[in-house]
Amino acid sequence: MSDNQNHTEIVFKKSSLGRNVKEQAFFTLFRGAALINALALLIVIYFLVKNGWSAITWDFLTEAPRESMTKGGIMPCIVGTAYLSFGAIAISMPLGIGSAIYLNEYARQGLMVRLIRFAINNLAGVPSVVFGLFGLAFFVTWMNLDVSIASGALVLGFLSLPLVIGSSEEALRSVPATYREASLGLGATKWQTIYRVVLPAAFPSMITGGILSLSRAAGETAAIMFTAAVYFNTQLPESIFDPVMALPYHIYVLATAGTNIEQTRHLQYGTSLVLIALVLGMNLIAIVYRSRLRKRR
Repeated sequence: MSDNQNHTEIVFKKSSLGRNVKEQAFFTLFRGAALINALALLIVIYFLVKNGWSAITWDFLTEAPRESMTKGGIMPCIVGTAYLSFGAIAISMPLGIGSAIYLNEYARQGLMVRLIRFAINNLAGVPSVVFGLFGLAFFVTWMNLDVSIASGALVLGFLSLPLVIGSSEEALRSVPATYREASLGLGATKWQTIYRVVLPAAFPSMITGGILSLSRAAGETAAIMFTAAVYFNTQLPESIFDPVMALPYHIYVLATAGTNIEQTRHLQYGTSLVLIALVLGMNLIAIVYRSRLRKRR
């Protein structure tokens, strides 16, 4: 019996050692992947700060471009990017959360729901230029919205929709089933359970999808070049039916179609730096809001 026990202990120790080695190997791999991503971000930010910091002045941030965009600032671009980004969120968040509620809480799980989810996943992989051409044909031409904030926000909203739906579904799945059972057991209707119990518990995690979609909407070029952005406009928009300048399209124009590409090189890097700062700022606001919602739970 003692020999069998010793043999069992040896086998157990070997298997335990093997598991520990595998665990440490995977942890090292994951840490390396995270480090590579962080290092890549730091390199990009350093490169932009090094080449674009000289362009960042108060006039650059508060004035409109002038003299073929070789002088002046990018104030209309900042305002236009903010309008388009928050307009996209205002469209994608209600539609995405509503779709997730239906798919997770109401729809009978079967072939049709699987097909819908498959279509949503495919939609996430569609190139943004295809969304831009769709927006040009549908919103700009057929709906007669012209090149405007409304057209651009609608296109960016639909572009961001798969991210919001996916993150919202995951957030709803993370809510324990006991929450629903307790609410229904107390006599609440299904909608009251979703509205008063499930959604408040899931909403902080849903903000994650909003953060990701906000970042993507702010940095899109192909989707807005046909629907919302214009080459040059010194006036701030007065309504959602006005065209705007936008930071990503402005960078594209300066780098590829400008009349003095080399002369505006520092402005290109400066605009890129402002775009990253704007995206990080909007993300930070959303993250702080999400953390406050979680503390209230």
